[in-house]
Amino acid sequence: MTELPSILGYRWPAEWESHEATWLTWPYKDDSFPGLLQSIYDSYLKFIKEISKSEKVRINVPNEIEKNKLFQYIQNYNIPTEQIEVFINPSNDVWCRDHGPIFLVNSKNTHGKVVLKWEFNGWGNKYPADLDNKIAESIAKQFGFKIYRPGIILEGGSIDGNGRGTVLTTKSCLLNENRNPHLSLSQIEKFLRDFLAIEQILWLEKGIEGDDTDGHIDDITRFVNEDTVITMIEVNKGDSNYEPLRENLKLLNSMRLSNGKQFNIVDIPMPKPVIYKGDRMPASYANFYICNNSVIVPTFRCNNDDVALKIISEVFPNRNIVGIDSYEIIVGLGSFHCLSQQEPGLS
Repeated sequence: MTELPSILGYRWPAEWESHEATWLTWPYKDDSFPGLLQSIYDSYLKFIKEISKSEKVRINVPNEIEKNKLFQYIQNYNIPTEQIEVFINPSNDVWCRDHGPIFLVNSKNTHGKVVLKWEFNGWGNKYPADLDNKIAESIAKQFGFKIYRPGIILEGGSIDGNGRGTVLTTKSCLLNENRNPHLSLSQIEKFLRDFLAIEQILWLEKGIEGDDTDGHIDDITRFVNEDTVITMIEVNKGDSNYEPLRENLKLLNSMRLSNGKQFNIVDIPMPKPVIYKGDRMPASYANFYICNNSVIVPTFRCNNDDVALKIISEVFPNRNIVGIDSYEIIVGLGSFHCLSQQEPGLS
C-alpha cells in the first residue's frame, strides 16, 4: 500500500493536544453494568458536563428512544444542549475508547482528519462485538472522513502515545493469541508505524488484576507530556498487582525515547481494591481522561483518591483536575478513559 498515513504526513496527536470533540457511547444495557446501570448515570452525566465546558460531546446512541432519554438527562443536569451532538450508531457496549475511531491529523493541516478503523473482536472474543465493530466506520461516513483499514485487531485502550512518535503498549494484550495470532511482534510494530505514523513502540509486560482486556496500557501507564509518564504502583507486597507493576516500573526506568532521553516517571499508588460480588475490579487512577480544560480522574472512595488527585494536579498545572466517583462505573470493568475517544482539532 503506497497511500499509508505515515507516508502522507499524518500523525496521531497526543491526548493533551486540542480537541474538537470527545466521542462517547451511551450506556443503555443492563449487561454493561450488571445490577448498577441506573446507579452509574450520575457519574456519567457529570463526566459529560465537565467535558462540555470546553469541547463538543458527540454521543452514539442505539435508537430514538435512548436519544430522548439522553436529552432528558442532559436537561436535568443543566448541560448546554448546543455542546451535545447525538448519532444513531447501535452498540454492544459503552467502551468508545476501544470501538470508536482513532483520528489522525495531517502535519501540514492541509488534508484535515482521517479515521483509522481497526478491527474489534470484543477483547479477544470474550463478548459480542458485531455492532461495536461497525461504529468507527459509521462515524467516518457520517462526517465524510477518509478511512484507513489496517485490517488487524487493535483497541484504543491498548496504546498510549506522546504525539511525538512514541507509543507505549503491553505484550500481554497486543501479543495475546486471541488478537492477531498470525502476527509477530515485529509485524505488529510495522502496522503501528505505518498507520499511526510513529517511530518507536515501547513494550511493557502485564496489566492489572480484573482487567478483562488482557492488560490495556491505559490502566497502568500514561503519557502526560512528550517525555513524562504517570505509572501505577502497588505498595502492598501481598497484593497481586505488586509484582507486575514493579516489573513495569523497572522496564520504564530502562527505556529511552528515540532522542535518547530517559522518561520522567511519576508514580501513583493504586486505590484500595474494589471488590464486587467477590471479583476484583480493575480500579486505577491511570484511567483518567484529558479534555481541553480538565483532567477527569476516576475516584474509588478511598484515602488514595486525594493522593492521586494531588499528584495529577502537579503534572497538569494548566488544567483543572476533576475527580468523579467511579465506584459503580468500574463494575463495568472500565472507567473514564475507556468510555471516551478524543477527536482532535486541526490546530
